[in-house]
Amino acid sequence: MFLERLLFLITGVFVFLCLGFALIIMASNPAKRPTEQAAAPVGEIAGTQKPAVEPADAAQPAAIDKDAARQRLDRLIAAAPDYGRFFERLQEAFPADYAAALDAFAARLVDSQREESVDFYVSEAVRLLRQSRGVLAVKAEPLALSKVFDVQLKVLRAIAAEDAHLCVAFLYGATDQDFARFAATRRPLVADMALTGLEAIASGQANKIERAGPTEADFKTLETALVAKGLGKVEIDALLDGKMPDPPLEDARLCAAGQTYLETLHNLPEAARLRIYGLAMELMARS
Repeated sequence: MFLERLLFLITGVFVFLCLGFALIIMASNPAKRPTEQAAAPVGEIAGTQKPAVEPADAAQPAAIDKDAARQRLDRLIAAAPDYGRFFERLQEAFPADYAAALDAFAARLVDSQREESVDFYVSEAVRLLRQSRGVLAVKAEPLALSKVFDVQLKVLRAIAAEDAHLCVAFLYGATDQDFARFAATRRPLVADMALTGLEAIASGQANKIERAGPTEADFKTLETALVAKGLGKVEIDALLDGKMPDPPLEDARLCAAGQTYLETLHNLPEAARLRIYGLAMELMARS
């Protein structure tokens, strides 16, 4: 069973691991603009071919250079103060990563002539930082590492209060435009999630704490605690081993179990909790 659960962790279908991908998924699947979400014209639905060449008088976006793109990005970020601290801290802690991210955003804007939402740029900055330095979070001090998962629990609770189906999708990392829309209405909370991840990476770089991976005893302690919290075998198998019953658990039940799971992790003995957290952060960084 222990080896099976480690394999499950490595495949990335582990609930607390998937939680960390929410912002990254937003970067991979930016929310469409309202004009893009409109229904297709009747002619297209019927199979009518679109014109091969756009009309000569069709409005085209004005070309911009890289300097103008950077100025537009600066104005966009400045207009979203909830995210300001994240970008300030990124520039302070990892100036090269900050510059690379903004250069990438500007190049994308020049190439596409399309400005994405500020929520997308935050999520993309998180993704780039995770790829370049995410493994450092494994070595963070206990408070910084634990806070990453505490904030994720806050996000999960906020989603659960609005939409049980989205809650389950968030648990298993299957979020895209629905989560992006949620994020746009909960920017302080999402900004906190991004910032705590950044602070964990900065803490790991500064402290370089070495941690062993979780043991079979750690999993047993977690499972015992989940039973004590009232979860049954069906919920525990779904959360720890990815074994969904047939028919599947209803969204509200699985969403509640996911919250109980993260709450229980938070209350495990520190050594076991940090070993599990550390492995989760390592797998996220290497995925």
